[in-house]
Amino acid sequence: MQSEPPPSFYPYLCQRYQSLIWSCLDADLTQTAVFHAERYFAMDRSNHESRHLYATSLFREGQTYSALSLVNGAQDEQCTGCMEIKARCCKALGRHGQARDVLDRILSDAHYVSSASSSSRISRPFPEEAALRCRSGAAALKGNLTEKATTSFREALKLNPYLMEAFEGLCVLGQAPEIDEILPPRPAPVKRAPPEDNQSKPTVTGAGFFTPDTGGGGNLFRGWKPEIAQPQPFRMAPPPGPRDSIATNDSSFYPAENSFLVHRSSRSQPANLNPVQAGSRPLSSADESGPVTKRLRSTASQPEGLKSKPSKTSLDDPSKKQTTSSRTNAALGKSNTLPSVPPAPTRRSSRLQSGTVAKPKLRNERRKIPAHARTRSIESEKDEESTLGGEVAYSTSPPSAALSPRSEVSPSPSNWTSAQEQAAQDEYEDALAEHYIYELVRRFARATRALALYECQKCLDELEQLPHAHQHSCSVIAMVARCHYERQDYPSANRAFKTLRKEDPYRLWDMEIYSSLLWQLQQSVELSFLAQELLNINPQSPQAWIAIGNLFSLQKEREQALTCFRRAFQLDPTCAYAYTLSGHESIDEDLDRAINFFQSALRADARHYNAWYGLGTCYLRMSKVRLAEYHFRRAAAIHPANAVLLGCVGMTVERRGDREGALALFNQAVQISPENALVRYRRAKILISMRKYAAAVHDLEFLRSSTPEESNVVFQLAKLYRLMGDSIKSAQTLAAARDMSPKSVNKIRKLLGTTRDAGDDMMDEG
Repeated sequence: MQSEPPPSFYPYLCQRYQSLIWSCLDADLTQTAVFHAERYFAMDRSNHESRHLYATSLFREGQTYSALSLVNGAQDEQCTGCMEIKARCCKALGRHGQARDVLDRILSDAHYVSSASSSSRISRPFPEEAALRCRSGAAALKGNLTEKATTSFREALKLNPYLMEAFEGLCVLGQAPEIDEILPPRPAPVKRAPPEDNQSKPTVTGAGFFTPDTGGGGNLFRGWKPEIAQPQPFRMAPPPGPRDSIATNDSSFYPAENSFLVHRSSRSQPANLNPVQAGSRPLSSADESGPVTKRLRSTASQPEGLKSKPSKTSLDDPSKKQTTSSRTNAALGKSNTLPSVPPAPTRRSSRLQSGTVAKPKLRNERRKIPAHARTRSIESEKDEESTLGGEVAYSTSPPSAALSPRSEVSPSPSNWTSAQEQAAQDEYEDALAEHYIYELVRRFARATRALALYECQKCLDELEQLPHAHQHSCSVIAMVARCHYERQDYPSANRAFKTLRKEDPYRLWDMEIYSSLLWQLQQSVELSFLAQELLNINPQSPQAWIAIGNLFSLQKEREQALTCFRRAFQLDPTCAYAYTLSGHESIDEDLDRAINFFQSALRADARHYNAWYGLGTCYLRMSKVRLAEYHFRRAAAIHPANAVLLGCVGMTVERRGDREGALALFNQAVQISPENALVRYRRAKILISMRKYAAAVHDLEFLRSSTPEESNVVFQLAKLYRLMGDSIKSAQTLAAARDMSPKSVNKIRKLLGTTRDAGDDMMDEG
């Protein structure tokens, strides 16, 4: 299961979501905005900022009642932002009086401020090409231009992997790609540490001899830093301008100074630095605890005059000391070092007082000189270095690794200031927020893809891995309900839809599926209530008219049902489900009319397997077995986990005379859905025709126990016992069938008049 976001980077997560949602809204990608806003709101439902963004996204998507319900709480729970959104919703619903009252409340507030959603909005340029390609793909999808839609959606996802509209469009087209192809996995972010290396290895100094690492003190070559050209996870060099895409994986907040830039500039310097650069360069950690032998060699070649000259000058003339100090600071400001690094004289003073110098006399002499008197000018250091052949005169240790011909040392850990530590922590927290959103999108993409391929159990498993806060969001509950519905687990689907209605009583999405579920469960009262509520929410929604049509269909009023379904696809010509339901209502009276409805549904959605199933049923009734088998197989290819579709294919194969092939299909259907009564009944009949009576008895007894009120099952079981020669069980079962269905007396008499050998031809009765 994906872990919940820790509180430490929650502010960074909020800022990232705000920028992402507003960018989608500005680009008119309202479905993607609703998706990310729901994720933001699910993390903390008490956060008014997330509530405002979620309500705004729903309002832009046309779900006005749902947006209003989010901000229409108690008056003490409403803020200025809530009232502003409420006023917009009331105006859209034609409630102008309520809108005016809300606006008057806002204006009468003495502490009025703009809404949090507007004041804290982070405006960033959206990748215009990605947005346009996504909208182009949506238009091509509506126009049934499959290839162009697929190309546009794929290119949009390459530019911006967060566009869920593009991914869902590919799933609708049946072109759902592998998740690792569209959303490749990213490594977890790693916090930028101080530049040091814990590996002990021989190092090369400017003196030309090897010095082993002495632990924490000798830290030459203290940490190899990668080249800036090599891409690093979540720690890429910042672009030359401001961030212009929500699809990039760079950090949203850059520190004042990027450490990689500092390292790169120091590594690109030539080995032989000029004396001015050397004089202003701060000493590395190697100057503090370098080899004692080298320090003796360095100080031994130092003339006495040069050692005492800077001290005398600085002590005798305070004005010169002030001048030289300011000049030295100016030189430090122009160097490539970090601005927070202490000046070189202080570092040198601490080194001289560390007690590591071998000559006591030299150490005592230097202790008598105040630290502030050792600041020397650039000109004096230039003279000293020219005298000493390039070595720094006041250095009693080997030259810094940055001056070594083969050295690649970053600044020492002592240069890692609190400001840099805070900047590194900010980068790390922002990278964690980006990684959390990316992994969440990957998880939802896997679940969406599984549902589009009707891999319902896989979809449920993916949703189980979501954080608990997101598992209770409306979109996740709707996906769970659809998974149970496609698996024909109608009681579980009904519970999920009821939970969804409690979470969002004004939701219109997926309600056409819920109305069909209530039709399957024969719950006319609940279906009537649902239809009335949907009609009150939005009388222009196709979901409301589909629910009303299902209600009339359940009441056997076909003409009224057809009128409602026709109204639904008039409101939305791309609503394939309305065409399909119209076809099913017409199939018993006018096959040609039903075929036209099913074909219209396929023009709206080529992957609507219900329409393929309807066409197969029409051709089967017309005794066009080959055409029926073709359409049933097309439906089963789209939804391979549907046992009813496999059973229909098996039935057409049986009519062609291939009993073995039909039995294999029925076995596969029963394995997919053992509780499905229809496929078990058909398998039992084909087993009887193949004289496999024991297996047929097992299926019929199973059906009798699961559906004891079904008289046809009991009658078929009585005939089977008679074929097997068990007259006693046959008579008992026939008596039970007569009690369950008194109208079957004629069939019972006909059955009693048959012999055992002639019974095979009568198994299709009932």
